[in-house]
Amino acid sequence: MSQMMDKSTENPGNDPVSTKSNGSIKSDEKTSTDGGINVGMMEKFRRSFRLSTQPLSPGLSAGSASTSTKSNQKKSRPLTRSNTEPSMPKFDNTVNRLKESIRWRQKKQVHTLPSEDLEEKEPRMPKFDNALRRMSGSFQWRWKREVDTLPSEDLKEEKVTPTFEEYLEMQAFCEATQQLIDREKHLFWETAEANKEAVEKLAADHKALEERVWQILQQSLSLSSEEASVSALKSAVKAINLEEEQDQLWKQRCRTPPAWRPSEWKKRHDEVLQKLVNGRMDNQSSPTGDQVNQSSIQADIQSMGRQLKKDLQWVVEKVKNCYPPEMDICNFYARQYHQTFSARLKKIADFVLDDKDCSFLLRWVKEFYPGILEKPELASNINTEALGNLLPNELLKPLEEQYLSKQQSDLMIYIDRVLDEAKKEWDQGKEPTRDDGCYASPVAYDVIQFINGIVTSAHITVRDPHKAQKITSNLTDFMQRYQNFHEDIIKQNKPHSKAFIKANLSCVEQFRDFLVDRNLFPEDVRENCLPVLTEMKQSAYTYLLTPVHKILKPHYKKVGTSDWLKKNTFEKLLNSTEEELQQLQGSSQSSYQELIGQLHQEVTEEYVRRLLKGEVKLKDSNQQQKAYETVKENAEKLHELFAKMGSKQDWLKEILTKIAEVLKLQDIPAIQMQIVSLGSAYPDLSEKHVSALLKLKANLSKADKKTIKTTVLDILTESHTNAETRTFFSKVEVMSRSFAFQNITD
Repeated sequence: MSQMMDKSTENPGNDPVSTKSNGSIKSDEKTSTDGGINVGMMEKFRRSFRLSTQPLSPGLSAGSASTSTKSNQKKSRPLTRSNTEPSMPKFDNTVNRLKESIRWRQKKQVHTLPSEDLEEKEPRMPKFDNALRRMSGSFQWRWKREVDTLPSEDLKEEKVTPTFEEYLEMQAFCEATQQLIDREKHLFWETAEANKEAVEKLAADHKALEERVWQILQQSLSLSSEEASVSALKSAVKAINLEEEQDQLWKQRCRTPPAWRPSEWKKRHDEVLQKLVNGRMDNQSSPTGDQVNQSSIQADIQSMGRQLKKDLQWVVEKVKNCYPPEMDICNFYARQYHQTFSARLKKIADFVLDDKDCSFLLRWVKEFYPGILEKPELASNINTEALGNLLPNELLKPLEEQYLSKQQSDLMIYIDRVLDEAKKEWDQGKEPTRDDGCYASPVAYDVIQFINGIVTSAHITVRDPHKAQKITSNLTDFMQRYQNFHEDIIKQNKPHSKAFIKANLSCVEQFRDFLVDRNLFPEDVRENCLPVLTEMKQSAYTYLLTPVHKILKPHYKKVGTSDWLKKNTFEKLLNSTEEELQQLQGSSQSSYQELIGQLHQEVTEEYVRRLLKGEVKLKDSNQQQKAYETVKENAEKLHELFAKMGSKQDWLKEILTKIAEVLKLQDIPAIQMQIVSLGSAYPDLSEKHVSALLKLKANLSKADKKTIKTTVLDILTESHTNAETRTFFSKVEVMSRSFAFQNITD
């Protein structure tokens, strides 16, 4: 048996090679019992699969290939992948069964061998496997060759169009609509008489589609961010536009339309979205933490406003992309929300509201709602001007009047409390607090903060600066009360009065700058308050500087006398002045500078007054030269002292210098020109002042004095028309005991 098995491996299965016959197999089906190929059986396989053993003719088309048997003259199906691929698995299954049969026979023969032969290796099946692989490859080659001769378009799979129901399931509403429109055209335009059942089915499908479209529209403001939701809304919008186009086409035809025409989906679309907006404004999101202490009206208004803001932002970010530009969906939603919000606020405004609810409602109408629409992302997509006001004027005007009246009342209450607190500290004998060494009062700061905050807020709320300014119409009364308090401090002259007055000077300065620089007051209020502040400042200067002049008075008396020409006399005046300047410190830096400037001017005025009093007679040019040098030196030192202390009144030095020049000059025309220069700079230089000045020059005759005065006064009268006015001499009295008995022209 082993020898027989060895011989069976000498010729691997190319052709039948066995010369032995097996009684169990028919004589015409030659086979080999050791792994050869049954050729007769393979012929049966070919006939059963109807595969030709000859290659296809080069000119054979995919739809007209003939079979291997002449008896079968029918045309075969087109040879595509869809109808050729199944034949190979059948062949493979048959080969597998054949292989299993041979294995079974082989195993049966092996079991009849002696036990020692069983130790040999398993019968050599690889020969049989190789034969099977070659046979399979041959069939695959033939199959591939026949398929490769087919046109490429025959190899494509046939595209299957989804049904209407499948389109609905996929939320492809545009495609579903187009399918229904095609069916509609076929039934009503292309067919002589529409099939009743088909029409009923089309009507039912149309209704089902419509319900699904409206369902998607109702979810427009609650779409998820998933692409499927956005795609569904886009498709629904396209379906609406297709329906509108079909409505228009039906209007152009003279045939009877179906029951659902015109569908008016665009109109229905607007109605659905309007109801959607109304529903969302009726069922706002839950209140937030800041609404806990609000009234029911305030909470309702704020909830509606927040819902409006949230939804409009969603429309701009998501919904807008689902609509074509011509539908202008952002402005459509804005109009719906505006109208809905307006209708609800009108109902609220019809009630008699308390001040808080009135203020809250007005701020939403005038401030918060416009602020929402002015946000860049909304303003670029919404025509806010076309929306108009949330409330009509007949409802808005009473709300504004109530609101402004309340703001005015609140302002006066707040600023009166500030002044009352300052009075309380004064009555208790407390000095104002110091800030960087300066006395400071909170009156001006607190009052300015209240005015600025309330008026600015009202301006934003009512959107009208003139209406907001009316809040300060009672400010004059407050200033009058403040002035009375200020004068009472001066009158009582308590130990801490100077500290309060210095602090008040800073407040007066702050109020003055606030009234001038800020446009928060009606003009009449400004005009009434500024003079009050000026009076307060002058009274403070008088109160603080009067003691200084009392101390300096003995030194003033030396000016213009024979002792005055001695240096030590004026030095004593300077030293005493410097000591008093130190005592004036305590107000703010700018207020102190103004105070020092005022003292600088008053000392200069007193110096000129004493000089023009005429107690000293300058009989010749030498004495006049000495007087010139003394006045000029005094002017330099006085200016140096006050400049060091912070005075900005540099022009006062010029007055003394010009007077000194008049004293020095001897030529009549030169004297005239110098006096004209002085009078041109200071138009309040009077004839009395000129006479007193010329009286110092004792060497001038009466005729010369008269000539000088006449010429000077004529020139000054002509030049004063357009001259700048700066007063100085009007505060310098030159009347002396002997002057009253002299002729004014002397």
